[in-house]
Amino acid sequence: MSESKQPQEQGSAPVENQISEFKSKSGVKRIFSAFFYSLEGLQAAWRQEHAFRQELVLVVLGTIIALCLPVSAFEKLMMIAVLVLMLIVELLNSAIEAVVDRVSLERHELSKNAKDFGSAAVLLTFLMAVATWTVILFDRFYY
Repeated sequence: MSESKQPQEQGSAPVENQISEFKSKSGVKRIFSAFFYSLEGLQAAWRQEHAFRQELVLVVLGTIIALCLPVSAFEKLMMIAVLVLMLIVELLNSAIEAVVDRVSLERHELSKNAKDFGSAAVLLTFLMAVATWTVILFDRFYY
């Protein structure tokens, strides 16, 4: 039984063998490149994403507050970690939105779903941060 194959353009490699020209190489150069790409991503998020800037201010303030509170080192770590997780999820949400907008600016139910799912992930992370801070502070100051 023969496999059906997609027609290929003259001189092009099969789709499964194609590699993006932007795909990184291996080794130490890849590590440095990835680091600088990450910095560029953070700079772009700062310049282009209002929610990222707002959440980064919250993370900085929250970190200062957490470090000053009379709670254990582990509790401080958890309080800061959930805030950083919120930033991470916001970056992923922004990436989803950028890809959806890159594909098409037309209104489409699947595009709306993708953006809403990303937004829901940010909301759930925010609620987890609030719950974490509430439990730690309640335990410390009301027991």
